[in-house]
Amino acid sequence: MMRTPATSLLRGALRASRTTTMIPRAAASTHAISKPTLANIEKRWEGMPQTEQAELWMALRDRMKENWAELTLHEKKAAYWIAFGPHGPRAMPPPDEGRKVALYTAIGVFASFVIFATMRSFAGPAPSTMNREWQEASNEYLKNQRSDPLTGISSEGYNGKGMIQSPPKH
Repeated sequence: MMRTPATSLLRGALRASRTTTMIPRAAASTHAISKPTLANIEKRWEGMPQTEQAELWMALRDRMKENWAELTLHEKKAAYWIAFGPHGPRAMPPPDEGRKVALYTAIGVFASFVIFATMRSFAGPAPSTMNREWQEASNEYLKNQRSDPLTGISSEGYNGKGMIQSPPKH
């Protein structure tokens, strides 16, 4: 039998899968987290470094894996506040945010109007196809061609405007 590197790897993997390996796991913390660590967490949380926040949350998570009756009141309050408190994406918006949104929206609408008015003032005359006579002639052409005979301008009993978009000339 020919031995190749691929078969050697497969054979080694098969041997490794037969043996059971123990994965060491850290036991959940059984002692309470100190009160000074949890004191005033609502005001300190935003200013804490990310690593300290993660360590505190992991310690609380490990404590919550045990019986919740063994948690202290401070631990329960801290865990609830960290999970559902008004910080990060749930933080309250700044007090002047509504005013800024209204101001920037008004500026955007005004800029749009200025652009529209500028383009309109430099635009040429309307195209020749946008007069009533041309549109009526288009209706007649479509009727002669029997265009859209089921529901359109060539159908029996049609009472729509057809291609007419322009107001009549006075």
